[in-house]
Amino acid sequence: MSPDTATTSVLNVMTSTRFFTALTISILSLAALGACTKDIDARGNQPTNLALTKLASGEQTRQDVRNILGSPATTSVFDNETWYYISSQTTQYAFYPVEELERTVYAVHFDTRGILSEVAKLDQRDGREIRIVSRETPTKGREFSLIEQLIGNLGRFSAGKDRQGPQ
Repeated sequence: MSPDTATTSVLNVMTSTRFFTALTISILSLAALGACTKDIDARGNQPTNLALTKLASGEQTRQDVRNILGSPATTSVFDNETWYYISSQTTQYAFYPVEELERTVYAVHFDTRGILSEVAKLDQRDGREIRIVSRETPTKGREFSLIEQLIGNLGRFSAGKDRQGPQ
């Protein structure tokens, strides 16, 4: 093998190694960037426009509405006169908090006889911010330190005694 052939062969190996290294780095970089794309999730029960057009106020019962729209996400707290169909679209980018893009709530109202009276569409503008109370309920009893918790039961065990329930 001549010196020129050996040099050319070494250069070809080095060039192909650099090419594969660059290709590997490029693929890994694209995979890492692809892992950070935004996820868009649809959640809840979004009634279709076709299903909503089938609703007729004053004519349909709760069972008719359930057959058309499906089960509600929730009902009103104090009575069963309003059903809520809630859906939302959220997104999350990597480890950042979830952000709500769109929210739709259909409030289906019934009269006291269980007949459909109204269907109202609500969105994010109709929502209200609820302030969470930060108070804590105090518990009775004494706070034990870690050491007291670890050695607190020493000597309280009765060896060889079978107990038949609380005494």
